[in-house]
Amino acid sequence: MTGEEQLGGKLLEGVSRSFYLTLKALPQGLREPISLAYLLARAADTLADTPSIAESIKQECLTEFDRLIQADVRDDAGEATLCERLRREFVPLQEDVSEARLLERLPEAFEAYRKSPPRLRDATRGVLDPIVKGQLMDIQRFPVDGQLRSLTTEDELDEYTYLVAGCVGGFWTKLCASELEGAIDPKVAFDDMLVWGIRYGKGLQLVNILRDIAKDIRMGRCYFPSEELAAHGLTLEMVQADPAKLVSVTASWRTRCREHLECGLQYLDALQHKRLRFATALPLLLGIRTLALINQADGAALVQGVKVSRGEVARILVEAGLANFKQGGLRKMAERLGK
Repeated sequence: MTGEEQLGGKLLEGVSRSFYLTLKALPQGLREPISLAYLLARAADTLADTPSIAESIKQECLTEFDRLIQADVRDDAGEATLCERLRREFVPLQEDVSEARLLERLPEAFEAYRKSPPRLRDATRGVLDPIVKGQLMDIQRFPVDGQLRSLTTEDELDEYTYLVAGCVGGFWTKLCASELEGAIDPKVAFDDMLVWGIRYGKGLQLVNILRDIAKDIRMGRCYFPSEELAAHGLTLEMVQADPAKLVSVTASWRTRCREHLECGLQYLDALQHKRLRFATALPLLLGIRTLALINQADGAALVQGVKVSRGEVARILVEAGLANFKQGGLRKMAERLGK
């Protein structure tokens, strides 16, 4: 197996987890650029999440990573310096062998990126810049010092969901339009697809935030705004002592999450390419099912953590493959999973 095949195969499978099913299902013309963008984003994410590294060093490396990606002219020396620093300082601290391997092979990802056609490099730049901005904001807002902090306003949380996931919906939409002829129903306006794609991505990120409440609090992060905590008579100290108290605060965000995911269904309805529609549907169906489990759970269950079982993931995968060949089949399946 060649290095290029491993970069987009074994390595991708190791770091992308359940999203690998989506990447693998994509039509050939979209699989390579989206997979490469995903690997670069995951490398930045791995860098940002590495334990025992000072926040200032993470910020410095992320800023340099983004500079190298955004540069019109390749900086070979800069790439080599950053990759060597990550290999020396970050790789030994990785708890996941696949993430360590990803950082080790970042030079190959940079090389593949620079060999991409200009239109694909531009699209990749456009999605990585907000993702890295979101990671930098996370590091600044939530320093690892044992203290629980929260976002301040509703707008901050909405911006965060755009930066780390909504922008991916925009990237996905632009590539569908440019790389796969006839992918989108011509009766649907591109601007509508762009809005739906962005909201779909935001919805998936809200699912993650709603699902990981207790885990995030243990890490000193409360993504729900302090202004909303105060409106429910809560303080960060109360939430830290009993994360289940956040359930009342999440109600409006669960509603917003469902509305965002409904935009994902509208997006799905407008896709004419069956394989693309199937790939696009998988995260949506799993997100809808996870949100349904969150809505069914009480405070104690939310703190314990809700998750779609592996068995159910496998069933959803098979059912989605069959539903994709029926008119409105995926929408009907989504409605059933959301109950």
